[in-house]
This record gives sequence, structure tokens and C-alpha cells, in this order.
Amino acid sequence: MKSSRNASTIRDVARLAGVSVATISRYLNNSAPLSADTAERVQAAMTELDFSPHPAARSLASNKTYAIGLVLNDIGGEFYTPMLRGIESVTSAEGFDLLIHSTKTNQPAKADQPNTIKRRPLSENNTDGLLIFIDAVDEAELARLKKVNFPVVLIHQSSPKELDIPMVTIENQSGGQQVVDHFIEEHGCKRIVFVQGPPNNEDSKAREKGYKFSLKKHGLTFDPELMVEGGFESVQAYEAIKHLITKGITFDAIFTGDDDNAIGVIQALNEASKRIPEDVAIAGFDDSLFARILTPPLTTVRAPNELVGEEATRQLVNLIRGESATLRTILPVEMIIRRSCGCNSKSQGGV
Repeated sequence: MKSSRNASTIRDVARLAGVSVATISRYLNNSAPLSADTAERVQAAMTELDFSPHPAARSLASNKTYAIGLVLNDIGGEFYTPMLRGIESVTSAEGFDLLIHSTKTNQPAKADQPNTIKRRPLSENNTDGLLIFIDAVDEAELARLKKVNFPVVLIHQSSPKELDIPMVTIENQSGGQQVVDHFIEEHGCKRIVFVQGPPNNEDSKAREKGYKFSLKKHGLTFDPELMVEGGFESVQAYEAIKHLITKGITFDAIFTGDDDNAIGVIQALNEASKRIPEDVAIAGFDDSLFARILTPPLTTVRAPNELVGEEATRQLVNLIRGESATLRTILPVEMIIRRSCGCNSKSQGGV
């Protein structure tokens, strides 16, 4: 056995396995099927020689980077953790590295920081395919990537109609409707606030549709004053609810665009001596890790964020391998009943 894997070459492996160098190359790059017997002999030779191809050499030989890129606006926040876990589980299993590019942390250099190095963006030059999170790349760049036939899958973002790029998202509208249906049917709420996410955010817009649909279904008039901007941020949500209270606008329930919003909402209500849920019922969206430890525990919609990451990455791997991908994948959500809406979580099966 060789003392160092660097001492072994692809020719050594081919000689020991009794096959050609081209066969070893096909095995390493998965570029053509091999018989089970041949594959076993190649793997046994690699193990005996402690051979592992250098990533750069492997990329040059196959014209592939063996890297998948993830482009998103911001990597901060607990929301992204399960999604990243799902993405990494597939890239690891399929033999790809994961490169992450946050557009928020790659802005042009500031005047007082002239030496800031702008990182090279992820593209067809340094990855085999891209996962693009909602609003991280503009339509012009999506069109360019489509034109050069580069594998792309969108996450929480619909493809421009003429591009037909695969996307993976969740049942945002259904989740929003479930929350408002529950407020009205189980607790008799009539003045329900909706705390929106960022302007033009597709997830938020879909949850808003569910909110409005439920109001209309139950014969309640939509009041624009009860829809406020929270930006998926606790501070902004806190200010929005504080403003409603200061203006004397009455409400008996609040549906927050995500669980981060709920933190600010609860603080604003506590400062105004509003009891939760006796005076105001609250429900969020995502079922973040902290939702169950808030006071009171937060009723919310469980979004399968880890599964979103897994499914989007599987679809991208299919495209990279020249296989087909599903154009539109929408994963189901589940309402999780806890005490913030007014239910007893034990009797309602809350988690």
C-alpha cells in the first residue's frame, strides 16, 4: 500500500484494476455506465492505493466544477438554517461542494472602506448550477442564464413566464387562509391585523391573498388600516403595531407575516398592557425554533423549509445531469396550534 495518496496516480489505479485510464476517468466523472464488476474492481484499486483525485484535476478532466451555488439576499436569521441543512444534505450525498453568495454582504465598496474586496459572483464560470433564493437575482440575469442553458432552480420565487425556470416553494396562500379561518371560526375574531413582509415579496403577497380570501369567505370587510408593513423584522413589526395602538385603531387578532414579526408584536402589546390571547390573539408563520418558547407559545404555520432546500437541490442536480426537473413544486404547510391564539395547546394537539 502506498504511504501517501499523492504518490498514486490514475495510471496506477488503472493498472491495478486491469482497465484503461479512460475507464477510470469514466468512473470518476460518472460520464458513462460501467458494469458492476468493473466498478467494484476500480473502487477496490482506489481503496488499496489510497487514491483520491485532486478536485482541480477532476474539474479539468470533466469540464465541471462539482460545485453548486446558492445566491440569496441575506444569510442571517433562523429561517435559513433548516433550508441550508436541507441543501447541504443533498449536495453532500451527491458529491457537490456548496458555495454561498449573499448579495447583502457583497455591496459596492463604501467611501470610507476603499480597500473592500468585492467577491466574485457565482455563475456558470465557477459552479455547475445555481439555487437562487427569492429576489436575489434580477430578471435580466435570469434571462441570461436561461439563454446559455445554465441549470437554475428558484426558491420561493416564481419564474418569469417566458423563461420556465423550475421553482420550489410552499403553500403560502393556504397557510394564510388557515390562520384567518381559525381566528374567525374558533375564536370569533372580526378585526384581524395582517403584518406584511417586505414590499413585493412573493411569499408575503401569497399570505396576504389567503388573509383577504378568508375575510371575504366569512363576510368580513377588508380594512386597509389593518394591514401594516413588518418587513419580516421584529423591530419594524413592533413599530407598526405600536403605531396602530397610538392611533386608537381597534383589533382583536394579529396574523404576523412570519415568526420574527411576532416577537416585535408581542413586545408592543405587552407595553400597551394588552393581554395575549385574552385581548388580542396572535399567530405567525414558519414555526421557527423560538416559536414554542415565546410567552405565550406561538400558534403558527409550520413551513417545511428543510424539505424546500432538499427538493430544490434534487431538482438542480437533475438539471446538471441533463435530466428533467419539475417546473413548479409547491410543498404543503401545517398549522400548529399553541396558546397565543386562545386555544389550549394540549387539547388542540399543539407542538
